Amino acid sequence: MKKALIVLLVLATVLGTAFAQGGSEASQKTTTLMLSEVHAEGYPTTLADREFARLVEERTNGRIKVEVYSGGTLYGQETGAIEALQIGDLAFARVSASPVASYVPKINALQMPYLYRDGEHMWKVLNGEIGQGLLADIQTSGSGLVGLAYYDAGSRNFYTKKPVKSLADMAGLKIRMQNNQMMVRMVELLGANGVTGIGPNDVYSAITQGTIDGAENNWPTYESMGDYEAAPYFLLDGHTRVPEILLASESVMKKLDPADVQIIKQVAKETQAFEIQKWAEREQASKAKVVAAGSVVTELTSAQLAEFQAKMAPLYEEYGKAYKDVITAIQNVK
Repeated sequence: MKKALIVLLVLATVLGTAFAQGGSEASQKTTTLMLSEVHAEGYPTTLADREFARLVEERTNGRIKVEVYSGGTLYGQETGAIEALQIGDLAFARVSASPVASYVPKINALQMPYLYRDGEHMWKVLNGEIGQGLLADIQTSGSGLVGLAYYDAGSRNFYTKKPVKSLADMAGLKIRMQNNQMMVRMVELLGANGVTGIGPNDVYSAITQGTIDGAENNWPTYESMGDYEAAPYFLLDGHTRVPEILLASESVMKKLDPADVQIIKQVAKETQAFEIQKWAEREQASKAKVVAAGSVVTELTSAQLAEFQAKMAPLYEEYGKAYKDVITAIQNVK
């Protein structure tokens, strides 16, 4: 009788442990979420996406796994990714701030030419009351999007076939611009001619063939596309600094445990510093390569930069009038 009782107790213990383990496994069920990225592997934002994924899985103890799809393999256009976020077909996407302005018009203020004194000024704005307020406005806009964090995309600068050392040197130059009327207007006010309709892959040939005298972009693009070989003069004017934004789907976030949503938001903020560092490293590597190849870099003095900024008065009236309060607040950030 005693042996039978001992056997029963052992069986009960084994079964109890099994049920406990089964319950534990059930509570640790993994939710897999997708993140869309149009940039290639190794690009600063893609590296930050993967760091975000790693930290989310680590901080949630494996409850949430984020799969990063880079190089546009999931959505080739950022607008497509945004639409997928809105209907809950996608959890996260790293996009430029530009298309997000369609839902929060005040974000257009961040795209104004010669708005910032330098990169430090921009980050004071983005991580301060103004930038964080705009990030919060994304979720309250009714767009179905959640703004998680800003990432760096560097500054756009002019590069040309002949030296440009001052505002006067811009006169008459044909500069390839994005298909953006405000940016075309910007270059016209500087005395040059904006040329659109040339894809990024065709800039090099357009310069060598004489169709254009130069273009504008950030350091990594100038280097990676080989444009520095055709236009070896780089003017570090930083005319625009449009940040990237890591977005989440509001409908997807609502399905998660609120505690995990807080972890996701916190992790996103933390990866900002990681991405900024990776961007700085990429910029330095690109700059070193083109300088070693013979490119000449010209930096504007404060007085020269002020001349470029002063030419933007008509543009600010035409394109920034509706966001004048935000623009003024940004300019006043010390």
